[in-house]
Amino acid sequence: MKILVTGFDPFGGQSVNPAYEAVRLLPDQIGTAAIIKAQIPTIFGQGADLLAQLMDAHKPNAVLLVGQAGGRSAISVERIAINVRDASIADNAGAQPVDQPVVPDGPAAYFATIPVKQIIRKVQDAGITCRISDSAGTFVCNDLMYRMLHHIDVRHLPAIGGFIHVPYLPQQAASLPGQVPSMSLEMIVQALHLALEEILASFDTLPIL
Repeated sequence: MKILVTGFDPFGGQSVNPAYEAVRLLPDQIGTAAIIKAQIPTIFGQGADLLAQLMDAHKPNAVLLVGQAGGRSAISVERIAINVRDASIADNAGAQPVDQPVVPDGPAAYFATIPVKQIIRKVQDAGITCRISDSAGTFVCNDLMYRMLHHIDVRHLPAIGGFIHVPYLPQQAASLPGQVPSMSLEMIVQALHLALEEILASFDTLPIL
């Protein structure tokens, strides 16, 4: 079994992104699953194009995308991606789309096919704050999640996919005004490891798009 795990590069004036920092620290093997790790640019369209190339090259059984959600205090397992691009800030190429579809004439939304609630229970049981999220936003994170699930759907790939948002790192929060929540890199890595274990354990019982 192969699981493709991706994290974004820094964006929004930050010098680090906890998403990829955590992804790169994951082991190359978890149980019987080979873990394929990649960094994705925080750029509308370009990031999703690279992800599609990685999926076609590696043919993973599962895809787990990881992104930063500054301001959130918990690991957030996303349930849904919507067909909207509406950016409050520019991406790393300077694009700032407003009220645009991710895929013209595509479905209004896609639901994650990883075991969302099982992952949440497993991470919570380890003492890590973890919540379900019904909004991946309308920035590049949602764009990537939607395109990934659309790619699986239109190509009828025997794969599952989902997205996890992680909080700021403590050093990021310390540089911002006010009391901004954060989580240690070690805890984020542990949460992702547990999520991958659950994906592996549940894979044979999950519906395939």
